[in-house]
Amino acid sequence: MDTSAARRNILARIRAASGRAAQPEPAERGAVADYLAHHPAGPRPALPADPVARVVRFVEQARLMGTTVDEVDSLADAPAAAVRYLADAGLAARAVIWRTLESLAWADAGLVVESRAPQGTDLVGITGCFCATAETGSLVLLSGPGTDVGAALLPETHIAIVPASRVVAAYEEAFALMRTERGELPRAVNFVSGPSRTGDIEQTIVLGAHGPYRVHAIVVRGA
Repeated sequence: MDTSAARRNILARIRAASGRAAQPEPAERGAVADYLAHHPAGPRPALPADPVARVVRFVEQARLMGTTVDEVDSLADAPAAAVRYLADAGLAARAVIWRTLESLAWADAGLVVESRAPQGTDLVGITGCFCATAETGSLVLLSGPGTDVGAALLPETHIAIVPASRVVAAYEEAFALMRTERGELPRAVNFVSGPSRTGDIEQTIVLGAHGPYRVHAIVVRGA
């Protein structure tokens, strides 16, 4: 049984124990939609309304979180930018990628890619993102066909292609965009804020504890 089905079954049992139908009824869904539409927002810091300013804020915050950032003009420039980053880091030009990125000219740029789920021997994963948040410099990744989130979590190096048009102000706008475009949340939603790190041992920061040592964002201004 997949995780989504297991979750639905668990929630159905909880609903049955409380005397409700296994699946939410239209009135319940309507009440949730009404709450989301009319519930007053909590206090928030001032964030840029201008799209260009949001991208600038995202880049600043991402770098503060330890993400390195490059900017290119178009998606066609992304493969060459990825190769430059790997060369500068002394890493091999080989990666696993999302199937949604297969159409880019990776081979022409000198990068060997495979569009599949990552394995323990894969050192570089290249992904897109659903959106990114200017407030925290975070990447927002949604699981689904062709967007295996493992490519961002298992390899030591994660390269993310970030369309400038998908940079939103904050988490609130990210979740609103998910509801608008996807309806319901997918099985996994990941907010990636720089390389994996922990300070559990003597409060010493260690990178790569639970995921990539390196996160690199390629911001595409024309996408």
